[in-house]
Amino acid sequence: MKECPPDQVQIAREILDHLSRQPGEEDTLEGIMLHRLPEKPAIRQITLIQEVVADLVTQGLVEKITKEGRTRYRVKSRL
Repeated sequence: MKECPPDQVQIAREILDHLSRQPGEEDTLEGIMLHRLPEKPAIRQITLIQEVVADLVTQGLVEKITKEGRTRYRVKSRL
């Protein structure tokens, strides 16, 4: 597993917290970005959040669900 810089770890925690508090516990990438970056974000910030979400999916912490052509993310349930 690759080592993540501290800011990426903090962003990952915030994303996991955000997803666990959402109605239905799902959100789109756009919704995650709006929560994380309520003001107009820089391209670098958008890219960083996309990378963190992709890493969370790869690590098996977040599920990527596509319904009706719309991709949403949710914290993967631990059974």
